[in-house]
Amino acid sequence: MAREPLSVVVITLNNAATLDACLAGVDWAEEIVVLDSGSTDDTLAIARRHGAHVATHAFDEFGPQKQRAIDMASHDWILNLDADEVLSPASRAVIERALVQPKHAGFRLPRRERMFWTVQHPWSSRNAHLRLYDRRRGRMNDVEIHSAMEVDGAVKTLRGADFVNDSDPDIAGRIDRINRYSSALVAHKLRRRQRFTRLRMVVYPPVFFLRQYLFKRYFLNGWAGFIASVVGANYVFLKYAKLYEARRRARLR
Repeated sequence: MAREPLSVVVITLNNAATLDACLAGVDWAEEIVVLDSGSTDDTLAIARRHGAHVATHAFDEFGPQKQRAIDMASHDWILNLDADEVLSPASRAVIERALVQPKHAGFRLPRRERMFWTVQHPWSSRNAHLRLYDRRRGRMNDVEIHSAMEVDGAVKTLRGADFVNDSDPDIAGRIDRINRYSSALVAHKLRRRQRFTRLRMVVYPPVFFLRQYLFKRYFLNGWAGFIASVVGANYVFLKYAKLYEARRRARLR
């Protein structure tokens, strides 16, 4: 029995270092859509080499940009990947079976994180993300940071299908990213008037570390898991420390 045709959508900006592996992992899909926002490296050439439908649009926010890429697709079932994410080889068969007369509005795929010089141990806890869905039943939400698809209907996690996030090949790269993300979150949290900022700044980082390292079994990743847990706790600390700083400055004006 034939499955639903699939469109893979990816948004890009100077992703030549990772895009080739990303698109090679989904070259079996009926369509690949790449929406670029002004790359100056070989990103567009790599996308065209994989037969992608390529377009450009100035970047504003992640949610709207991803929704534009989704709207460009020819098929209703979408696999949404970032340009630094690689679908595992075993995932193809699992996804194709799920798309034979699908009864769900979407499917979550477990994500394995790159931890600097290694990849997350398969026995450590992995977060699952809604990446495969029927676009007729959902849209990207308007969350400024970490925007995601929301669908109307049942969602299932596909066991046996996963992808690797290859965004942080070294410690410095991850620290740069959490510094950018924590700064970007400040304006959002200021508008929400989040309470107990100082208490959160003290309590949440050690709680986060223990949750990641012990309960999510990051210890299985050796020193990489320990360092990733510490850096993650630092991200939690920076979110609230920068928020406290911004509020303090506002009071002194």
